[in-house]
Amino acid sequence: MRLHDYLEYRARTSPELEFAVDGPRRLLYGEADALANRIARALAARLEPGERFAVLAKNCLELALVYFAASKAGVVPVPLNYRLAPTEWAFIVNDAGARLLVARAELAAAIDGVRAELPGVRHRVAIGGTPPGWEEWESFLAGQAGDPLGGSIPEEADVYQMYTSGTTGRPKGAVLTHRAVCANVHQSGMNFAGGPGERALIVAPLYHAAAGIVSFTTVAAGGSLFLQEDFDPRRVVHALAEERIALALLVPAMIQFCLVAVPDAVERRYPQLRRIVYGASPIAEETLRAAARVFRCEFLQGYGLTETTAVATHLSPADHRRALDGEPGLLASAGRAILGTELRIADAEGRELPVGSVGEILVRGPQLMRCYWNLPDATREALRDGWLYTGDAGRLDAEGYLYIQDRVKDMIVSGGENVYPREVEDVLYQHPAVADAAVIGVPDDAWGEVVKAIVVRRPGAMASAAELVEFCRQRLAGYKRPRSVDFVEALPRNPSGKVLKRELREPYWRGRARRVN
Repeated sequence: MRLHDYLEYRARTSPELEFAVDGPRRLLYGEADALANRIARALAARLEPGERFAVLAKNCLELALVYFAASKAGVVPVPLNYRLAPTEWAFIVNDAGARLLVARAELAAAIDGVRAELPGVRHRVAIGGTPPGWEEWESFLAGQAGDPLGGSIPEEADVYQMYTSGTTGRPKGAVLTHRAVCANVHQSGMNFAGGPGERALIVAPLYHAAAGIVSFTTVAAGGSLFLQEDFDPRRVVHALAEERIALALLVPAMIQFCLVAVPDAVERRYPQLRRIVYGASPIAEETLRAAARVFRCEFLQGYGLTETTAVATHLSPADHRRALDGEPGLLASAGRAILGTELRIADAEGRELPVGSVGEILVRGPQLMRCYWNLPDATREALRDGWLYTGDAGRLDAEGYLYIQDRVKDMIVSGGENVYPREVEDVLYQHPAVADAAVIGVPDDAWGEVVKAIVVRRPGAMASAAELVEFCRQRLAGYKRPRSVDFVEALPRNPSGKVLKRELREPYWRGRARRVN
């Protein structure tokens, strides 16, 4: 199977079914496949098989189709997180060796600000406008036929490359193949795919692995992608009630905002909403009970990483009912391994630990990435003997439920976004008043965790917390900047000089059983 096989099959068998809705725009499957063929031909005319190209856009029809079009053309999209700073985009584009860059017109100016840092980009294409020096999307597609290209794309070929934060503080490109992605489509589809014609709300960003897999499983089932470019709780609640949504992908913070920020949410009816899929963090019992009363649907949690395509475990609707019927502790679990997937808890030497022991979470299954792009050492560290070493710490109980306890690599997850402290620390060190700095995640009711900086000032320097936050704001994505800064005389370190972040985190997490939220 190749990713585009799903779209082509549905276009052949049900061309009249709705493929996607994007505001006033609506595409049927037959139309979507023809447009994907045109995009594929335009890509193939400018790129060699296997070459990378970057895509910078909020959720839209074009972004949804690019994955399938690139699959047809045998080229590899590199989706960019639009919330990153332009210098962060430049690093990813250069690291991937992208030869072409597709961007929404409103984001093109920010790219132009780092154009000198992108010597390898030969083509720039803008969607929704024509900024100076950019080719307009319709011009890019002009003259391209809507019939298939022909040729054969092997299952082992790379289908996309998503970047994820890594231990070096720089993002790493996880390379996914058709075989891995299609395996995860089938594994996940058994649990949350709808049926032909059913709508899935896609408000989580399509540059993310989770939104990607939900969109792919929806297309595999012949469903429709109901796209929203930004999360607005009022628009989400309206869509759930009025737009025939059967399935929605949200994070717990989004669910909570829908409940508290939309006064009439409880008065509305959601007759076609079957299931809410959530991830990024567990859900509080109070939030789940309130959501169940309001939305009257099933809930399913997924845990995984970009390196596992998207999903490795599910906490099923039956598990949620069990939790609400007297076992609320189950809501702290990430569920059990999905079909064809194995979990193992290992010690620092990779030896399997007994049930109940805390260690590093290992995953084995057909959905694992092929490698980290151009990082052979990091690949060998992450992929060993068929197992992915996730960097997350957790335990398994006697029934196989996974409980995530901490992050081996100090990763912070804020509102579903990964933040690696080293990235923020590197920016803080650029400020002339900062002598030493450590960044940790602290609990937050809305976002799960937020970023806190703990700083040692240089002698005589008087930089304020607000000044350091503003300094970071200008250089980092908004979700990466510290929300607060504490000043200390010295950071705690072990004999080898490593900052004792567990010691720094302890005052903020005291009284909590887990060190993730």
